Amino acid sequence: MQIKLQDMNALRNKVSLIGRLGAEPEIVKFDTGRTLARFSIATNESYKNKSGEWQENTQWHNLTAWGKTAELAGKMLTKGQEIVVEGKLVNNSYETKDGEKRYATNIEINEFLIVSPKSANEK
Repeated sequence: MQIKLQDMNALRNKVSLIGRLGAEPEIVKFDTGRTLARFSIATNESYKNKSGEWQENTQWHNLTAWGKTAELAGKMLTKGQEIVVEGKLVNNSYETKDGEKRYATNIEINEFLIVSPKSANEK
């Protein structure tokens, strides 16, 4: 099988996850007209330990979305929903009040798909 270079470039920084929303998306509208959504999802992994007992490991992932994707996230997503997201990893650094340098990895999504529908009493 031969893979084209342009196909490889598209795979260099790509993340796909399926998880549940931990909270409602936080929506920020800037004076420039751009919209930002911030939210997190939890992914679960089950495995058997050395004793043969099932264990569950939960990982939390911080997500951001911009523009139309952010607007749709604000309108459509609610806490507890299961969604599929696709995007890229973004590394940021910042300085605390005490002058310590900190690092954070975030997933900037460009698409999402709702796996579990909203119930009638959700927005």
